Amino acid sequence: MRFTAKKRRQPPPVIIISLIDILIVLLIFMMVSTTFREQPAVKLELPVTKQKLTPGVTDASVIVTITKKEPFFYLGKQQITEDKLAAELTGLVKQNPQITLAIRADTEATLGQYMKIYDAASEAQIKSMKIYTQKAIQP
Repeated sequence: MRFTAKKRRQPPPVIIISLIDILIVLLIFMMVSTTFREQPAVKLELPVTKQKLTPGVTDASVIVTITKKEPFFYLGKQQITEDKLAAELTGLVKQNPQITLAIRADTEATLGQYMKIYDAASEAQIKSMKIYTQKAIQP
């Protein structure tokens, strides 16, 4: 017969500092390996064409967006008025004379709005303009 009490075992201590180190390493790995995609300023329905007109965006490209609702014009992600557009484009041309203007227009945007951008680009002496489109679905 045993009259001695059993010694209660203590649960093993969890070393939380090691777990925090591992968590930080995983967090840093996820931040470094994640790629970020730039989202457009507004959602557009681009015109459909059978031609290949969609430009490749380069460092020398400026994207102007035409929407069907006000505000009609965006320069990059910033809203811009028709009056300020020509001045902004002129300033960008002074920084880089080889700049290309890429236009993203909604299918319901009017030709008049497109012509306002064309006039501003002509005033700023931009030599190259491109238009974003969607490729037509082939049956």
